[in-house]
Amino acid sequence: MDLFDWILVGVLNGAIIVYGLIRSRETKSSADWFLAGRSLPWWMIGLSLYATAIDSADLVAVSGATYILGIRLFVINWMGVMVGWVSAAHFIILPMYRAGMYTNAEYLEARFGAAARVCSTLVQVQNRTLVLGLIATAIYLVLAIVCDWGPQAWWAVGAMALVATIYTALGGLKSVAVTDALQTIIMLIGSGVLFFVVWTNVGGWTGLEEKLAARQRDLPDQMLHIGHDTVQVKNVQGKSAVEIDRLLLVGGEYDENEQQIVVRTPAWLVCIALAIVGFGYPIVNHTQSMRMFGARSEWDLKMSVIVSGVLLLATTFTIMMIGVMGRAIHPVISEMPLDAALQTRDSIYPLLVRDLTSFGLKGLVVAGAVAAFFSTCDSIGSTLSSLLVRDVYARLIVRDREDHHYLRVGQWLTPLIIFGSFGYVPLLIRERGMMLFLIDQVSVFVVPLLTIYLMGIFTRVHRSSGAVGLSVGIAYGVLRLLAPVVAERFAVMVLPPLMVNAYASYVFSILITACTMIAMSLLLGWEAPDKLLHQEKTGWLRASQLRVSQIAPTGHVSRSPAWPAVLGIAIIVVGAVLSFVIFW
Repeated sequence: MDLFDWILVGVLNGAIIVYGLIRSRETKSSADWFLAGRSLPWWMIGLSLYATAIDSADLVAVSGATYILGIRLFVINWMGVMVGWVSAAHFIILPMYRAGMYTNAEYLEARFGAAARVCSTLVQVQNRTLVLGLIATAIYLVLAIVCDWGPQAWWAVGAMALVATIYTALGGLKSVAVTDALQTIIMLIGSGVLFFVVWTNVGGWTGLEEKLAARQRDLPDQMLHIGHDTVQVKNVQGKSAVEIDRLLLVGGEYDENEQQIVVRTPAWLVCIALAIVGFGYPIVNHTQSMRMFGARSEWDLKMSVIVSGVLLLATTFTIMMIGVMGRAIHPVISEMPLDAALQTRDSIYPLLVRDLTSFGLKGLVVAGAVAAFFSTCDSIGSTLSSLLVRDVYARLIVRDREDHHYLRVGQWLTPLIIFGSFGYVPLLIRERGMMLFLIDQVSVFVVPLLTIYLMGIFTRVHRSSGAVGLSVGIAYGVLRLLAPVVAERFAVMVLPPLMVNAYASYVFSILITACTMIAMSLLLGWEAPDKLLHQEKTGWLRASQLRVSQIAPTGHVSRSPAWPAVLGIAIIVVGAVLSFVIFW
């Protein structure tokens, strides 16, 4: 990194942060901090949704995942997130918006009771702080490798987290949405520059196929086609027959000649699992729903996902292909020109930035990675603060104080959340495959939570079934994670092999959670249509809901309501064609 590169990084990101601090002076109430006073236009929400979805973890950790899985990972964005955004805007978030809710967890109490609300908050805090830790680790790898700072890069990561904390705590959603929209531009430029540099170096699509085939004859099919079965291989050389039998308790076939256990998962099951991962993201994740709650009208809410959807359709290829092309350039992790401690699949993105970009271009790419760090770090900080304030603190601890009190609590929680997430860093550094680790956790906690949102919106299941269904779904997920350990140590099959399969677990998690809720409803009865939602009765929570729900819509309230629906269907169709026709 030359001086000019650092000037680019500092000026591009610094100017946006200063602007965010200036805008923070407009925040006067909790409604401003948590919902931007319901003043956000569709284009700003859309850019913010996109900026929050694409963070430094996507640049670094997703590249590490596509280095292993290839373009099948694109299904998360092209199908899962696309359908999730459109469904959220038209069916799931909309009734919450109309009720004046501040968080998606508030809906769960209205539909299923306080236990479901608190459980939802705790699940989101666990999941999103893990993501924050992943983001911090990702930007550390960029600075450690590209700038050759080594472990000293953590000081820079801490300083960046402090800056994000300050402007987020002062301005809340209003500052965050504005800075996200501007940071999106830098992210797009940086990721685009790197894509074209690496694409040229690898020789385009033909050169990519040739380089992959030179390493392994069927590698192009595995890496460049979504419809190829996923094959996981575990080397068992040196293990006894008893040890091998124990490993086979959780699935796979033993190849005696090659001394390895092979687990093959059909492409259709992998696609379903990855689509569920993406679908749950905008529904369960309040960093997404919070932005939609800040819309100035229902039309703006629905139209915002078209902006984010179009951007995601276009950039999924350029961002996620970095890992695939990196596999062609550096096919063996242990032979990467890095210190042994940094030789991981997640290092492929910063390694390509270091080796292939030149003067000026390197600064643009790093500026994009830094912008991606800020855009999601601030988003998660403000989101989890709003969840903890409204769904735990104001609900269970201090129920009826003045509005200014809850605003201050939210601001002070922000640094605790952002810096507390660094506790995950040692685990993520050891994992040596951050994105796949995160995806594995999603099936445990997030999928059961997604299921109760869907059951609450689209069915009349009994009110008490929510917390029970969530608990049973999470219990299955935890049991699935423990099954391989129990099998290897004690020779006990805890679950059938299919239920232990990482991809099949997403389907089983939904089925187990939903069936538990249906069974309880058959025993206790179904809710009457007019009693599905129980509202807050008294206190600050109810007063703040009423104030927000009474804010008059502004902006394009007279625009045709059909356009968001038509365009939403269109982007879903495009995502399906890309996933299941062009790249199948």
